[in-house]
Amino acid sequence: MVTIRPIHRALVPVDSDAARRVSARNYDEFQGDLEIWEAIREAPDSVLSVTMAHCAVVRPDRIMEGDSEAALRRARLNFDRLRASPLTREAGRVLFIYEIVDPGRPGVRQIGLGGLARTAEIRTEATPDGPIIRNEGVRPPKARGRARLIEATRAIIGTVNNAVPDESGTFARTLEGRVDGVAPDFAVEGTGGTAHRIWLVREPGALARLQRLLADEPEAYVADGNHRSAAAAMLGHESFLAVFFPADRMGIAPYNRLVRLPGESPEAVEAAVASALERSFAATLASGGEGPLQPETTHEIGVYTAEAGWRRAMPREEVLREEDASASIDHDIVQRTLFAELGIVEAGDERLTFVGANKDAAWLAAEVDAGRADCAVTLPAVTMRQFIAVCRQRRMMPPKSTWFEPKIRSGLVMVLLEDL
Repeated sequence: MVTIRPIHRALVPVDSDAARRVSARNYDEFQGDLEIWEAIREAPDSVLSVTMAHCAVVRPDRIMEGDSEAALRRARLNFDRLRASPLTREAGRVLFIYEIVDPGRPGVRQIGLGGLARTAEIRTEATPDGPIIRNEGVRPPKARGRARLIEATRAIIGTVNNAVPDESGTFARTLEGRVDGVAPDFAVEGTGGTAHRIWLVREPGALARLQRLLADEPEAYVADGNHRSAAAAMLGHESFLAVFFPADRMGIAPYNRLVRLPGESPEAVEAAVASALERSFAATLASGGEGPLQPETTHEIGVYTAEAGWRRAMPREEVLREEDASASIDHDIVQRTLFAELGIVEAGDERLTFVGANKDAAWLAAEVDAGRADCAVTLPAVTMRQFIAVCRQRRMMPPKSTWFEPKIRSGLVMVLLEDL
């Protein structure tokens, strides 16, 4: 049983135009501080000026340390300004229904229920039967950084994205029935032409019905936001901001890698990559004229070096571990074979850069050609079946292996912690 509670004091945009100005992509969708700085310059009213306040400066050379006291003071100032502006208002004791329509997935309505989830229901060593299942390790420094932002602003801005089984389809149908024919409280266009729509639910009877609806789900799987939930738990808060979507309505896009091997010539990089592939993969050069390679099939991997161009690589049977749901995922396979052979034993090695689906294979190859990376590795998207299997085996996903797409937007619903 999964519990959801209404938000006592929610901060929301006043209308759709305000939602367009206030909301933003999540901080982890950007490839570096400069890109964030540019986004804030383009949308100075956006919540990015709070969540990434260290980049809310007049010039790039003034970007601060992300966790510095100066950045946290600026986050508080910017949040107070946002809260007092005519762009936002408070809404009391609400749940919300969140729908995302993606033109890239015609006919799929990703619709979910949002509110406050319980930190006590997160499955940990102390709560081994918790119904909210994490599948990614939590790095304490990163969680602590999110916790310090919560403390500075006295608000929870980041939302945790969860999948629920909804095996009967009742969860999705009930939410659709609630909003069909009803105008959303506000809506905004997101990246890739996606539409994000929010309906606030206030009536006591409707709140109780929606709470019972989610309680019928036996478990939930954290799709995005492990560190956001960990930050709330670290501070001793009973709740964190969450949305629960039916698993079969969610999409997972590729999550790729760039590799740097400092001090190595392009020829040496190519020799090392070719040798590593020879040990664990059946690899062939992409045929002439074939464009950037983004695999779509499990156990098919793209590898790019400046010397050889694109290769298509298939893991040899002896490196597959199909009985282990996590080890059978291609992101784990390349880590313990290809990258380990290149001397990169840990997934957290700074020579690896994780690149989400908002950058395509052509962009990755261009980074190699420009000398900013030495090798690019493209991987097929993890399937929802693989993702759920890892959760049910109580294992951890390989780091940075699931890029859920479309992503929920930050700043559409926020939680004010006073009097919570």
